[in-house]
Amino acid sequence: MIQTNFFFRHNRRRFLKDLSLAFGATAVGVPLASFAASCQSSGSEKAATQTQQTGQQQQQKLGIALVGLGRYATHQLAPALQETEHCYLAGIVTGTPAKAAEWKRKYNLPDKNIYSYDTYDQIADNPDIDIIYIVLPNGMHAEYTIRGAKARKHLISEKPMATSAEDCRRMLQACQENNVRLSIGYRLHFEPHNQRVMELGQQQIYGPVQEIEAADSFVFSGDPNAWRLDKELAGGGPLMDLGIYCVQGAIYTMGENPVAVTAKYGNVTRPEYFDEVEQSINWQLEFPGGARANCRTSYNQNEGLLSAKAEKGWWRLEPAYSYSGIKGETSEGSMELPQVNQQARQMDDFARCILENKETRVPGEMGLRDVQILEAIYQAAETGERVELKL
Repeated sequence: MIQTNFFFRHNRRRFLKDLSLAFGATAVGVPLASFAASCQSSGSEKAATQTQQTGQQQQQKLGIALVGLGRYATHQLAPALQETEHCYLAGIVTGTPAKAAEWKRKYNLPDKNIYSYDTYDQIADNPDIDIIYIVLPNGMHAEYTIRGAKARKHLISEKPMATSAEDCRRMLQACQENNVRLSIGYRLHFEPHNQRVMELGQQQIYGPVQEIEAADSFVFSGDPNAWRLDKELAGGGPLMDLGIYCVQGAIYTMGENPVAVTAKYGNVTRPEYFDEVEQSINWQLEFPGGARANCRTSYNQNEGLLSAKAEKGWWRLEPAYSYSGIKGETSEGSMELPQVNQQARQMDDFARCILENKETRVPGEMGLRDVQILEAIYQAAETGERVELKL
């Protein structure tokens, strides 16, 4: 595939070293000793006061701890948790003292609910935290999900579930052994336009689906050392990051799993970025009844499309996968559907599943299936051969 170049890539060891360095630094006047003590604190008068102030409302909710305070956790998940009805932001896990201090102040978090990566396993002793949400680089999902399961906490893992099907199976086994639930952060299953696509395709509103087109791409122009360009941390390039939405979209349009895949890598025009992971990739999924999904993803263009043609009509979402502003139309006119907070709906649904003892619609088994498909797409692109799927 693409040659590995560790001189220009931010590999897992470097990433973990950076976490350690950040943890050892002082920030906002908080020395390491104070930060570590706050991470391990069993409580304080201030924390007790804060707990009392939450009142009866919070007692009816499940507490969520976010692991990894990057852009998605900061700008999407944490704000969404201010709108949820059945869960709330109860704690954080970070290796950066400055972030710990900022989040503590902004979200009124007690010291006892703030953890470092070193004290993460102590979360097992905290009754405030019911759910752990893993928002780390892909290559770290398995480790922190398994450790979270051993702490006997329910879990949400961001997509993709892991960087290999083998790791997905290890995650599922750990959750089964510890009797906890695992969900994948597939927010679009809770978004009205994508839910309408599920109805149109699966209920054959316009007859059987004949062809699907799915594309999700953006122009990557950030740090060439970013973890998304590191094969070990990301598992791959845009296919793992964005193409998984196309795989999901094709499957929930059809309501069935594909049976085979063919694929081809695109040309690398920016080798300073894409010497480890693909710059772009195109693939085709074949479904049992003969329908095909033509999919593409890239870190070098902007697209966000999910469309389908059926015997008696068509539909189209564009943009299809964004956090807001999703738009849709059918052969009969535009989709007049509400814009919602996808992340709030997703987390609330999982909390309800736990409270009501029912299965999530986006379980770990779905995450495993999708990673198996991603692996098959890479295999097809590497070999140039059609790969049959055994899901």
